Amino acid sequence: MLPTPSTSHVDFERIYEPAEDSYLLLDTLSSETEKDFLRTRYSAAHSPSPLVVEVGTGSGVVLSFLNAHAQTILGRADILTFGIDVNRFACKATEQTVSVTSQEQITHDLSHGFYMGNILGDLTNTLKAGVVDILVFNPPYVPTAELPGIPSPGENTTETSFADDSKLLALSYAGGVDGMEITDRLLLSLPEVLSHQTGCAYILLCAQNKPDKVKERIKGWGSGWKAETVSTSGKKGGWEKLQIIRIWRENA
Repeated sequence: MLPTPSTSHVDFERIYEPAEDSYLLLDTLSSETEKDFLRTRYSAAHSPSPLVVEVGTGSGVVLSFLNAHAQTILGRADILTFGIDVNRFACKATEQTVSVTSQEQITHDLSHGFYMGNILGDLTNTLKAGVVDILVFNPPYVPTAELPGIPSPGENTTETSFADDSKLLALSYAGGVDGMEITDRLLLSLPEVLSHQTGCAYILLCAQNKPDKVKERIKGWGSGWKAETVSTSGKKGGWEKLQIIRIWRENA
């Protein structure tokens, strides 16, 4: 089992704390099935350094994990990693988490990927078309009556009130109608931002997000688009049951 990055330095009053969904992503990305898929798709003999982007990095635990264990997961350490979050504190926390984890790799004489930093942004709006090889998204998937507004740069200041911190945390879980309003926006951008040759995405959903309908919708995009569940949380009932779907073009 690959070690989980430390997040002991993170202020969880403002940033989503790693939980079952985060760890499901780590277990999925390091599973034998997904390692086989990723190593085949991103073989060093057939592709340049893959760009791995996490949207909504939070504490940085997932992006740090991928950056640190690239050699084991993708069969190559020359990956480029990049993070995006609407929460300035999450961006800073991710930078710290990646730094700590990378230093641990160096201490143990182990390789790691090249982290290019985090940017304050809304989903994929800051990305150029066709540049992302692997996109990971643990969205705000809880059904809620409304969505919290995205903070302006001026709101993401060092000094925040309890209300400000609560709003920042709400951005990490409040998903609007069916918990899908944010995820739907990201899904619409995938055909544009993913690499036409090798692009794939890992998206986490809960049962109330209606994942079967989501997968059917993606398959309806045409041009070889595929979507399948690659792992679940194993719970048998209730909307909190989680699953991760992989989205890709089979004949890219």
